[in-house]
Amino acid sequence: MKKIPVAVIGVGHLGYRHAQNYAELLQALLVGICDLDSTKLKEASSRLNTPGFTQYQGLFGKVKAVSIAVPTNLHYKIAKDCLNQGIDVLIEKPITSSLAQAQTLIKLAQENGLILQVGHIERFNSAFLAIERIAKQPLFIECHRLSPFPGRSLDIGVVQDLMIHDIDIILGLVKSKIKNIEAVGVNVLTPLEDIANARLAFANGCVANITASRISDEPMRKFRIFLRDTYISLDYKNQEVNIYKKDAGKIHRTQLVIEKDQPPLKRELSSFLDCVTKRKSPIVSGLDAYQALEIAIKIQNKIRHNLRKNWRK
Repeated sequence: MKKIPVAVIGVGHLGYRHAQNYAELLQALLVGICDLDSTKLKEASSRLNTPGFTQYQGLFGKVKAVSIAVPTNLHYKIAKDCLNQGIDVLIEKPITSSLAQAQTLIKLAQENGLILQVGHIERFNSAFLAIERIAKQPLFIECHRLSPFPGRSLDIGVVQDLMIHDIDIILGLVKSKIKNIEAVGVNVLTPLEDIANARLAFANGCVANITASRISDEPMRKFRIFLRDTYISLDYKNQEVNIYKKDAGKIHRTQLVIEKDQPPLKRELSSFLDCVTKRKSPIVSGLDAYQALEIAIKIQNKIRHNLRKNWRK
């Protein structure tokens, strides 16, 4: 197997994990990592036994594909520069800071026949993969994504940081236009929203209620889907699925057997490299990420409008 020369731009908490996984994947040859923090870069470079670059332009001509795991406000410039160099790109979510920037990247990738994948990692979670084909025509969806204060990704609010994962999954399952969005949220430890709740009403009648928090004591990543005569309870964190069905007036529970052959991130990166090799569309395309960002921005704007209105009272 011919290995794909890859690099990771940004070796913070998540970027370092990208680099670790690339170093382990048979499809990849990790040829470098990049970060502006020279101390962090030197430590990561030593641990991974790979060259370190403080300027990502130093990777040009050396790599076929990159992961970009930097603050969101830097996604656009770095991804655009890489695409212009003919490099396939995986960007961590959200794709960019604005919809206009996302459109530009999508067009650039399409015009140059390049792969543009976005890191909506729950698409690669074993539990989600187990229910994707059976969760047809949902009537009601409820999501709770809660985490302790991360101390990172604070350039964006909790909607784009955490809730956007569930928005992406919901849009893929419901496949209907959104008629109405209601949203509330508060900022507690940062200037942006740290807790948020949104209610999405779809044209086909489905309703989704989504809660996200980054100031909770205990982490929780649960997704509940109500179908006709069936209720699916999915735990992303533990990769578990329980299915409840009505039969003869009683509720019967079945726990699905989940194949946890790979962690979600390793599966995501392996899928990206497969797209690079076979020149096929990624599971999470730039367009998918654009649509999730579009709804996230609408939710975020409603929350911030309500917060400003309350401050004026």
